[in-house]
Amino acid sequence: MRDLQDVGAALVKLSPERLARIEMPDVLREAVVAARTITKHEGRRRQIQYIGRLMRDIDASPIAAQLAEFDAPSKRQSALFHVAERWRQELFDDPAAIERFEKDFPEADAKRVRSLIETAHAEDRSGRPRRAFRELFHAVNALLQDRARRGSPTGWGDST
Repeated sequence: MRDLQDVGAALVKLSPERLARIEMPDVLREAVVAARTITKHEGRRRQIQYIGRLMRDIDASPIAAQLAEFDAPSKRQSALFHVAERWRQELFDDPAAIERFEKDFPEADAKRVRSLIETAHAEDRSGRPRRAFRELFHAVNALLQDRARRGSPTGWGDST
């Protein structure tokens, strides 16, 4: 029952546009909309309990699945950022990594990537701000984002 209340609380937090896209019985939708107008903590808590009670009488798994779909893009985005960070660090730390990168990303501007790596090392040695290091991340991330849009593998264990 607590899980159903959690799903109900998530429904209450949704924007009106997202809430409208979720299929649910009218009585549940009315309860969710009503909960949004309640500002007192105890009243809101009771309304969410009521939503949980309503959800016991329906199959809540499709609603929970639709809520999970809203979170999926941000999780995928986060995973892509982690892959880009790993590539950037690998390129910075390992001189041999550029060959693997060029093999995995033939569409990349290898000359620019090599230049960014060299500049990042120079900035690191001189103690200057790591502008090229950040630029290297942006270049790698742009390649990964483009691949994700096309549905291609990421090039790092194909984990995304």
